[in-house]
Amino acid sequence: MSQPLKREEVPPGPARLDTATFSTVGRRRLSAPGLRTFLAIADLWGLTEEQRRLALGMPPRSTFQSWVKAVREHRDVLLNLDVLTRISAVLGIHQALGILHRTEQEGLAWLRTPHNAVVFGGRPPLDLVTDGSQDALLTVRRFLDGARGSFYMAPNALDRDATPYTDADLILS
Repeated sequence: MSQPLKREEVPPGPARLDTATFSTVGRRRLSAPGLRTFLAIADLWGLTEEQRRLALGMPPRSTFQSWVKAVREHRDVLLNLDVLTRISAVLGIHQALGILHRTEQEGLAWLRTPHNAVVFGGRPPLDLVTDGSQDALLTVRRFLDGARGSFYMAPNALDRDATPYTDADLILS
């Protein structure tokens, strides 16, 4: 009879997200490559060290610097779930900007330009990315995911002239 695997020895399945993904083993597997990718995006976006730390939940400066040193030397680090969630949000924002904009410069301009959407309150989205709150970071991610899915985009010339749908236009079967 085989022994059951300990929680930290269970490999994550390819199509499911389970507790093994959040185990020490799963987090260690994701931490170094995730942080290296975060640092590359932060370089591209021109983030200062303080902005990088804010995006990651404001870890102590010495902790942040030791993480950076370790991943640049291709050593393992073990980040907590909050930091990994923040990194995932930044990766998602970067990916969405690549989908929604023709060039990296256009995407970066979008991040840095004050925005009229209610969630931004006239501030640049990058202000939310770097305000230290996980919720603000995820708000930018969700906004861009919505834009990618056509749930919200600023009206264009075709939209301005379109006649809104009415209840009579709906077909229910």
